[in-house]
Amino acid sequence: MKVLVAMSGGVDSSLTACLLKEQGHDVIGVRFTIWSDPLAPPAAQLRSRKCCDPQTIYRANTVAQILGIKLLHIDLQKEFEQKIVRPFLAEYRSGRTPNPCVLCNRVIKFDLLMHKAHELQCDAIATGHYARVVKSQSDAGETVYRLFEGTDPSKSQAYFLYTLSQEILAQTLFPLGTLKKTDVIARAHTIGIPLPPEYEESQDVCFYPEKEPKEFLQRHLSDAMTPGPIKTTDERTVGEHKGLPLYTIGQRKGLNIGGLKIPLHVVKKDVASNTLFVAPSGADRESALYVKSPNWIAEAPAEGTEISLQARICSQGQKYRGALRHERAQTTFYFTTPIRGIAPGQSAVFYNGDEVVGGGIIERAFTPSKRNA
Repeated sequence: MKVLVAMSGGVDSSLTACLLKEQGHDVIGVRFTIWSDPLAPPAAQLRSRKCCDPQTIYRANTVAQILGIKLLHIDLQKEFEQKIVRPFLAEYRSGRTPNPCVLCNRVIKFDLLMHKAHELQCDAIATGHYARVVKSQSDAGETVYRLFEGTDPSKSQAYFLYTLSQEILAQTLFPLGTLKKTDVIARAHTIGIPLPPEYEESQDVCFYPEKEPKEFLQRHLSDAMTPGPIKTTDERTVGEHKGLPLYTIGQRKGLNIGGLKIPLHVVKKDVASNTLFVAPSGADRESALYVKSPNWIAEAPAEGTEISLQARICSQGQKYRGALRHERAQTTFYFTTPIRGIAPGQSAVFYNGDEVVGGGIIERAFTPSKRNA
């Protein structure tokens, strides 16, 4: 086949191109130049291990030369700022905690890959995600494409892909889906992909150089960094925060609340009153969540019934058991055991074992007083 491969310059996408070339495919690489923070300190930019630093650019070009393939460079800085960075900042300003990688896969990476593939008359697109696509049949006898996690238990990248459509999955290859990360690194060295002696991949957000978003938010949301009270849920003031965007639901460290025997966790951010609410461990857990705009990979769950599934509420988090109830107006997931850290703005992704059933943006967490199954 003629395959368009997204080549960031990371080891995963580099090996993806190599494997497809070995399999006899006609491979074309494409590398997106995305927006990077112009306000970041120069020293931080030099330390960056992100996808648009000089090292990854060099690696992508070198791999293309080794394979003898064409590598296209597409500047997406303007689109990325408009569609990813601005919504990211707006979400933090509104008191939510967004996941820009989920949004990027939906409105930038895969949409543009498909558009470019059609333009170049390619048969398929490919990325270096650790995920698998399985072709099967629905109960109605129709062809459907199901999304599964990669076989490496340390990688949960299918979490970021729950927004993909059947059309995209039908034309997408994930060559690393059955490989372990250690095998990928070993193969990369064998093939001659240029890696530093102690290669470390970055799993951080790509458009600012720091590991955490604190400094980026301080640079771009300075007007929202107004100190305010930290209160318990019974309105007792126990400290002062440095700006609501700097905190997330479930956070315990960095609150600078001293003299208390019981650890406190963030449970709510009230933007209107500029108040950060905390609760002691145990009282900070909720047993259900609502999601908005859910996307279902193969087929939507039947409305009005509960089905046993598992859910992740962040990309690196564990799977929690529970039951999903899908209604026309809302989708609810009930956890078997109450959990902490359910942050509005993040994605809740639903699994049946290692199959990704679908997911949606967390609207809010709650504990129902009663529940009708």
